[in-house]
Formats: sequence, structure tokens, C-alpha cells
Amino acid sequence: MIIVMKSDANGDQISAIKKKLEELGCVVHVSNGENHCVLGIVGDTSRINEGQIEAEECVDMVMRVQAPYKRANRLFHPDDSIIKVDDQTIGGKKLAIIAGPCAVESEEQLITIAKDVKLAGANFLRGGAYKPRTSPYAFQGMEEEGLKLLLEAKKITGLPIVTEVMSVELVEKISRYADVLQIGARNMQNFDLLKEVGRCNKTILLKRGMSATIEELLMSAEYIMSEGNENVVLCERGIRTFETFTRNTLDLSAIPVLKKLTHLPVIVDPSHAAGKWWLVEPLAKAAIAVGADGLEIEVHNDPTNALCDGQQSLKPKKFVALVDELREIAKTQNRIV
Repeated sequence: MIIVMKSDANGDQISAIKKKLEELGCVVHVSNGENHCVLGIVGDTSRINEGQIEAEECVDMVMRVQAPYKRANRLFHPDDSIIKVDDQTIGGKKLAIIAGPCAVESEEQLITIAKDVKLAGANFLRGGAYKPRTSPYAFQGMEEEGLKLLLEAKKITGLPIVTEVMSVELVEKISRYADVLQIGARNMQNFDLLKEVGRCNKTILLKRGMSATIEELLMSAEYIMSEGNENVVLCERGIRTFETFTRNTLDLSAIPVLKKLTHLPVIVDPSHAAGKWWLVEPLAKAAIAVGADGLEIEVHNDPTNALCDGQQSLKPKKFVALVDELREIAKTQNRIV
């Protein structure tokens, strides 16, 4: 249920309505927009008498929310969420450019790439320390040693760290090193993991599952938010279709759809969508043109010898050129890089 307060409603009136609803056993989420205050009600709303609420002079309207996701719903939070990570933001006017290697391979490799992507204009560093791989024989990551190298790269460049967490048991450890915890596509519906990261104080980057609907993605975000953590970023990274030429099929329509349905920031990972480095550039440009709040791009200084996903990684020079071109496209959306 949504209660929209009148523009002239004062703090005491809002608090009184909130207290009345909480006494009925409901959880009340207060969102202060530019023109109105919105109360989002979660729980058993059958005990709420809508007529009595609407009779309050300070209430503009009362609406029932039909969608199963509540906290992630734009009705609960009409203004776009802007998530602060250190001195950077995800959402809002400035685009988030998350770049780095698929996997941390060595200190020299990571520090070199971190410096290169920062100079190009990236404001976050990505790198996998624990790697979920299709084959059990593939490189699985440097684990905690990789986390230590990511932290060292942050000390040198100042870039906040984005890295993947694969299990409940790893959340506490990775939280000691990383600024943004990434939930990969394979774990989008790992509900125990979603609840665990919902109880931590880190920003969560939630990737869409390879066969997940938009509603299923939003319900996974709801799992995280229902535990108290509202710093969730959604990521479209391509879905599985009948097409086999690309690694996945990038669903560009998901970006404007999600922007309509939810207040959460939405970014795009063209590297995993394409699976081919030469497709990353046009897909990245298209993502910004349709309203994405940022990009996550794989960059490697020696992709032919990369231990993971070299075929979809940009070399630093190509990344520099891409960011320069993205600056021009961003202007058309009233955004900046």
C-alpha cells in the first residue's frame, strides 16, 4: 500500500500517520521526494481502513500496490535512488564506469590495469578474486590473496572495489576488503545469499540471471532490501536465448522498463552480454543512449594471455577511446562521465 501525503503535510502529521500504521503491525517506509512525502506500507495491510486514512486532511491519496515487489517499486520511492560509495555515486547525473579485469591474476597485472582505467575515466575498479566457472578445471581465482591485491590497488588509485561474492560463508570476509559486493547471474536466486548480503552494510550489485524475467530480478532485489539493505544496483548482463553467436543476448529494453518500474540504479555489463571484445563498444554506447546509469566493462592489458575471459576484454587503449566517445553520448541524456 502507498500513502501519498499532501505537499504541505508537516513532520508531526507524517509521524502520526506512521505511528498509527505501525500499531497495526505494518512496516512503514518513508520516502521524501521533491514535492511529496510517500509512505510505503509493507505487511498485512488488510487491517488498514483506507477510508479512515484518506479522511486525514494531510493525506492526498491511498493506493494498493499490486506488484509483488514493494521496496524496489518506484511507487514506494518516486525519485531515483542515488547510492554513495566512498566519494563516488551510482545513479544520478554522473555515470558509474566500473572497469577492470575479469579475474585478479597478479599484483603487476592488477595495479597496471587499475592505473590505466582510472586515467581513462573509470570511477570503480572491478576484479574477481573468487570466480564461478562453468568448468571445474578452469581458473577459480586467487581468493583472499586476490582480495588483498584489490585493496592494494584501491590504496594506489583511490577507486572503490567491486568484486563477486559466491556464498554466504564469504560475505563477511569479502566485506572487509570490497566496497561493492557483486551477486553474479548464477546466484541471482540464491535466496540465502541474498538475505545475508541484505544484512551487511555494503552496496550490492545484483546481476540478472541468464534466464530470469524482469520481475524475478526485482524480486531478488526485494529479498536484499527486505533485510534492511536498500543500497542495491541492478545489472543487465544479457539473457540466454536461441542465439549462439554471442555469449548472451543483451536485453536493451530492460533498461527503460526497469527505470519505469523501480527507483534503483540500473547498469549494463556489455562484456558478458557479448562475449566478444569488438561488440563491447557498440553495446556500451547503446546502453547509455537508452538510459543506463553506468557500465561494467572488462579491461585487460594482455587479453591473449588472460586466465579468464580474454576474448571479451578491451585493451586499455580501446577502453580510453570508448570512454571518450561515451562522454559525447552521455550529453544527449543530460549525463556526464
